[in-house]
This record gives sequence, C-alpha cells and structure tokens, in this order.
Amino acid sequence: MTDIRRTVLWVVFTASLFLLWDGWQRHNGHPSMFSPAPRPVAAASAPAGAANAGVPAAAASTGAAAPTAAAPAAAPSEKVTIRTDVLTVTVDTLGGDIVRAELPKYLTSPDPTVTDQLLQMVHLKQPAPFTPEPVVLFNAAQHYRAQTGLVSAQGPLPAHTTPMTVVAGERELKDGQDEIKLRLESAEVGGVKLVKTFTFKRGAYTVGVTHEVINAGAAPVTPQVYLQLVRDGSTVTGGAAFTPSFTGPAVYNDKTKFKTIKFEDIDKNKVDIEKTANDGWVSMVQHYFASAWLVNEPGNREFFVRKLPGQVGLRADTYATGMVFTLPTLAPGASTTQSATLFAGPQEENNLAKLAPGLERVKDYGMLTIIAEPLFWLLDKLHGLIGNWGWTIVALVLLLKIALYGLNASAYRSMAKMKALAPRINDLKERYKDKPQEMQQEMMRIYREEKVNPIGGCLPIFAQMPIFMALYWVLLSTVEMRQAPWILWITDLSVRDPYFILPLLMMASSLFQVWLNPPAADPMQQKMMWIMPVAFGIMFFVFPAGLVLYWLTNNILSIAQQWMINKQLGVN
Repeated sequence: MTDIRRTVLWVVFTASLFLLWDGWQRHNGHPSMFSPAPRPVAAASAPAGAANAGVPAAAASTGAAAPTAAAPAAAPSEKVTIRTDVLTVTVDTLGGDIVRAELPKYLTSPDPTVTDQLLQMVHLKQPAPFTPEPVVLFNAAQHYRAQTGLVSAQGPLPAHTTPMTVVAGERELKDGQDEIKLRLESAEVGGVKLVKTFTFKRGAYTVGVTHEVINAGAAPVTPQVYLQLVRDGSTVTGGAAFTPSFTGPAVYNDKTKFKTIKFEDIDKNKVDIEKTANDGWVSMVQHYFASAWLVNEPGNREFFVRKLPGQVGLRADTYATGMVFTLPTLAPGASTTQSATLFAGPQEENNLAKLAPGLERVKDYGMLTIIAEPLFWLLDKLHGLIGNWGWTIVALVLLLKIALYGLNASAYRSMAKMKALAPRINDLKERYKDKPQEMQQEMMRIYREEKVNPIGGCLPIFAQMPIFMALYWVLLSTVEMRQAPWILWITDLSVRDPYFILPLLMMASSLFQVWLNPPAADPMQQKMMWIMPVAFGIMFFVFPAGLVLYWLTNNILSIAQQWMINKQLGVN
C-alpha cells in the first residue's frame, strides 16, 4: 500500500506539472505537446496606410448583400491624435478608423531569457539599457484597428473606406476637463452623409462613438451601421514575459453566451455562434488586454466573424469580428443617430463587469475557471487590506492552511506514524519477501492496529493541486499582478524570478519534506523521492515568481505543521 500511495502521489504531481509546463510553453509562443504546431507567420507586412478591411455585407433583413468597397489608392488620409490621462488614441480620417491606442499607465517590460542572462555572465556584459514604452493595442504592425461605417442593400453608403473631414476641436484633455470630443464628417455617398463623434472621458478606457446618419438624397434609404474589429491573426502580443493565453475574437450574446473563436477555426469555417440576438458585444482578446464594441441598449443585431479577402495593403490572414444594426428608414432630409462604446484597455475584472454583461469573461482562466474566479475574488479582497500582491499570496496560503488544517493534520499524523512503523514494515517485507500475499495481509493488520491510513499522505496534494493550478492561471491572466513587486529583487510577480532564488528555496524545502516523510521500502523508489524535487524545482525556474512564492510558502507551513506533529508523536 505504501508503494501504491507513493505511485499515486507522483502520478498526480507529475501529470499536473506536465500540464503546467505545456501551458507555460503555449504562453511563451511554443507549440503545445498535444496539438499541431501553429501556422507560420506571413512573410511580409503590407504598408500600414492602405490596410483597409472589406466592408461587411448588409444584414439579411434588408435583402441582397451590399457590394464590398475598397479605398481609392490615393485617398487623402490624416492622423489625428487625442490624449487623455489613460489613453492616447490615433484616428485616421480615412473612414474614421481608430488605428492606434496607447495605454501610458501600462508599460512594456523586459524579460530576458535564461540564455541571454548566461551569455551576459560568461562575457561579463551588462544588459542593454531598456526604456519601457506604453502598451499598444490598435497598431499598424498587426493591422489591428476599430472600424465603423454604413452599408445598405440599396447601394454604397459612407463606410470606413470613405474620406472624412475633421471638425476643429481640442486634441488633449486638460486639467479640469472631464471629456473632449472629436467630430468627423463624410461627403455624401449614395445621397447619405455620415457624421462620427468620438467622446473621450477622463479615467476611462472607453470611447463613445455616435453615428449621425443624414439622408441628403431624394429617395428613402434604410441604412445599417456596422461596428468591427480587425486584426492580423498570425502574430500575437503580450505583456512582460508572456504571450497571450488566447488571442482572437470573442462573441457574447443572450443565445451564444460567451464564446472565443480561434483563427484556425475561422479558416476552416467552423465558427459556431448565433448570428442574431437582441443584446451582446464583440471583442478581440489578447493577454492582459482587450478591445470590444459594446452596445448595451437592447435591440436586434447581427454578429459576424470572418476572414477578410486579400487586398492591396492587407495581409492574407486578417480577420474581422463585428455587429450590424439596422436603422429606421430615412425619408429625404431625415436623420437618425446610433451610439456605441469602444473599449480598449486592461482586463481589470471588476471594471469589465461594470461596462457590459459578461465582459469580464474575456479574462482567460483556462479550464479551472470555476476555482480561479473565487480565488481571484479572495486575492482581490486580501489585496485591498494588505496592498502588496506578494504578501497577499502569502496570506492566501495561510488562509488555505487554516481552512485545510484538519485534513493536513490527519495526513501528517498518518505520515508520521508511517515513519515510526517503517522499521517494522521493512522487517515484515524481509520475512515475507517470497510470500507477497501474506506480507500484504500482515501489513494491513499492522495498519489497522496502529490506526494508520497508508494513503492519507496523498490528501493534502489532492486538495492543493487544483488550487495550485488555478492560481497559475490567475497569475497568468490577472493584469493587476502584471509588474506587481513583492520585496527586494522580485519586481514582477507575473514573470520568473530573475535570479532563481525562490525556485532554489522551494527545491530545498521540498527536499527537506522528503527527509521528514517515511522512507520508501524500495531503494529505487527512495532515490526517486530525492530526485523528483530537484527535477520539478528546475521546472519551476521558468514559472511566475508569484506561483513559486505560493508553493514555497505552502512548503514552509507544511514543514512547520509536520515537524510539530512528528514531535508530538515522538518521531525523529
């Protein structure tokens, strides 16, 4: 039974570590051990100025599909930059696209690889100076932009390929101001004029976008407003040391609920979403950050996720997700307005939940969402009291130890008794080495007499492993912990320890736990008991410092509890 207990323990722990390792590899841009390698990146990037995605077709409710328009090769274009306290947004007058969004409060950070550090040590070179820059969402390199425009089955209307004129106004949010507006006006297309008004507010990662549609023609028209997010699917971005846990479109509505769509599924035409609903939003998700078109007022809308046809200035692997809204039929001289909100910012869970129903779901917790969500809630409450994410993780371990004290104490008593019984069990195995059945019966008799559960020592691992893996995803996904310092050399809990001090301490504590545990009867298994902590400790070298801190704190508290129980039972 002892051998079975140890086998089960190591199988669970090994499988969990392999899953974490596989997740880490995928988070660092490497292919999963369990899936094919990702598609190669396209060879060349097209000029940014011409990167215009196709105009979506008119929704089915209006009849035949509208023609797809392309921007004239020499269409005039002016870049207008608006600055607030939390956003620096660039708007292209060609269609009124938002083509760049910088987040000055979220900076990039270096994360040199182990190889880079070793080379620097060997050659005695200092790392090159690094100047953090703001995180950028919409950008030309990835053909990532937010677009809106009009379509109609009756003919072309002003779209995101239509040149627009800027109305004079302020470009920077000044002290004492709460908001600024940017107004763009199109010329008439198909007898219809489109006026876009962008509203930027202090402290907000949202941009209000109002579409005023004016029928200046001689015939009635039924326009539709489309809102779409476009980006290149062959490149991914991430903060600090990580690449995104998921990069791609996401759709939420009352029928589909929340669904992420992989780029490769779009290529294979395997997009399974409800195309019409009365509410919902669309998003482009990446690690730590997201963009989304939000319209919270109930009203019929059509959703789409598609790969865009190749055009001049547009990569062949560019994708769009969006919504189409049908507006009332406008008589000549009539006008109407439609309002939407563009979110472009960090995945701060509490703030996302306030912006739109289900928007917090863009934060990817992987398979363990059911554990990760309450775990983050607890961490968030503790951080509100403590103010430091490192000490918050320590406090979390302490609370979990208190909650699981009875289970852990029972397991450690069982392990202490097993250690005390080790000489008798070894003697028994020696006497009955040729009679395995009788030996097993005698061992079970001894366990019953001494009230020892031979697999009781596995219970703490079984209880801790789901929490450990859920915390892994919380650390990977929580932007609040991005670049969060703890003490001294730990300046970012979301990336690995730069000097590997925490992993070494964790390895040492794991070896000390092996010494406290009862020795295995099989010599080979006993060697493995000492080798495995070293092997797994090396794997922890590349895990986030916050995760290693969690496991190290857990080890230290476990050692203290087991040491006290061993002393109480007189076990050395």
